[in-house]
This record gives sequence, C-alpha cells and structure tokens, in this order.
Amino acid sequence: MSASSHARAQRRDIHAEITSKLIAAIESDPGRPCMPWRRSSTPLFMPENALTKKLYNGINIVSLWVSAEAQGYAAPIWATYRQWSELGCQVRKGEKSSLVIFYKEYETEPEADNADDDGKRRVARASYVFNASQVDGYTLPDAPQPLGPIDRIDAADRFVRATGARIEHGGDRAFYRPSTDHIQMPDEDRFCGTDTLTRSEGYYAVLAHECIHWCGSEKRLAREFGKRFGDAAYAAEELVAEIGSAFLCAELGITQDTRPDHAQYLAQWLKLLKDDNRAVFTAAAKASEAVAYLKKLQAPD
Repeated sequence: MSASSHARAQRRDIHAEITSKLIAAIESDPGRPCMPWRRSSTPLFMPENALTKKLYNGINIVSLWVSAEAQGYAAPIWATYRQWSELGCQVRKGEKSSLVIFYKEYETEPEADNADDDGKRRVARASYVFNASQVDGYTLPDAPQPLGPIDRIDAADRFVRATGARIEHGGDRAFYRPSTDHIQMPDEDRFCGTDTLTRSEGYYAVLAHECIHWCGSEKRLAREFGKRFGDAAYAAEELVAEIGSAFLCAELGITQDTRPDHAQYLAQWLKLLKDDNRAVFTAAAKASEAVAYLKKLQAPD
C-alpha cells in the first residue's frame, strides 16, 4: 500500500471510529449541550476569597461562576459568613449561600505494605460562601483582570490560517454568515470551557465547527442535501458541522478522544437521526469531505 493510500485508509478508520463513538454517546442520553462560552456581557473573573485574597481553584471556580451567573453577581469576591464578620461586614438577612469544597489534610499510620504511603490523607469538607454583592459594609477593590485570551494551540492556528477564512470576534454568538462570507466568533475572554473542555479546546472546537460551515458554502463545496432532508436540511448541515468539528479536533490533537460535548450538541437533532437511520452516516461522509477540502488548503510539508 502506498503512503497516500495508507493515509487515506487511516483517515477513514479514524472518522469511522469517531462516528461510532458519537452514535453510542447520543444513544446513552448525554444530556443537554453546554456551550463553552458565556452569553452574559458581564466579564468573567477568577473568584477570590475576600479575607485570604487567595483564588479559589478546581471545581470551586466553575461552581462560583455558575452561582454568579445565575444570581447576577458582578463581583468575583466571596467569603464565609464568619470571614465576612472578621472583615467587619454583615451578610444581609435572607441571602442564600453558595457551596464550595475544601480539603482538610491529616496524618495517620502509613500502610505497612505500601512503601509510597506517607500517612497523609485528605478529606473533602463543604463550606458555604457569600458573594460581596450579598453583604453590607464592604468596599470593592479595583476590578481584577478578566480571563483574557485563551492559550493558543499553534497547530490549530496554522491550520485555520492556511484556509484563508475570514474570522472576526465579538458578541455572544458563533456562526458563519454566507452573505459576508465570514466566521464570527465570541470574544476569547468569554470562553470558560465546560466539564469536558478546557477554555482553549472549547474555542477551537467551536472554530472548527464554523470552518466546516464555511467550506460548505456555494463558493467552495456547494454542499446541498437535496430532497432527501427537505425541511430538515438545517439540522443536516449542523450534523455535518459538528461531526466535522469532532474529526478536526481529533486530527489536530485538540482533544484526545471523542468529547461528550459533540454528542450533546448532536443530540439536538435526534429527531432527524430517528427519522432517517442513515442520516448520521451521510453527515459523516459530508464531514469527511469537508475536512479533506480544508486539508487541501494547507501548505505542503
């Protein structure tokens, strides 16, 4: 088998594997999709403890972001009831707390048959905090810096740049607009990731999705679905874009495996999949065609 034939076979195998995983994930009821960027216009800041000045970490970051978004808190400053009291502030009556988790370390006798056991243990403890917007007597410090740009993935940047697609940033939506032939992305500092995507992975997964739409325009692949899908043509196009995004993410090393996020998004079009049991395979074939087109635009090695 020639090198080019081997590459084609390998690509088909990768795509088939991802398609199978996506179908399995959809069938397992992956839940509602979660966009990896925030639609709120409020800047996103790292949550900080008002007394210790330390930044919260791990799952507490996401938990406090969600609380702030749901309640409309602009300040990223939090503390327990006792900590606010130490600062001379008073949590207002009736205010509801937000849950955070901290780990308490203690020592015990190491396991005799485990040479790596140093006897140190950690146990999770729940704590309840209030936002600065919920207390009286606190003066907000100067606004902290927002999250700012994502960490770049060089291979993905080079790939997208080589396509020649025009990409603009701004607003709270991601889309490809045929009339202006450009891709619109939310500002980078809106990307906060999801449970299964880092901020950077979320950004590039969305960008890959829009690149698949871009190459399907009548100026390029002129992707059409004909009478087969009829009124469901929009859903079919979204299937192509999201499967193509999964393919590109895998090929560019943006993600190490099929992400639940892709399946969650695809599950929105479950009716189409149920009405036409070959729809996902047709979409996968169109997605492979789109990825191949984008790869042809790359400069030769």
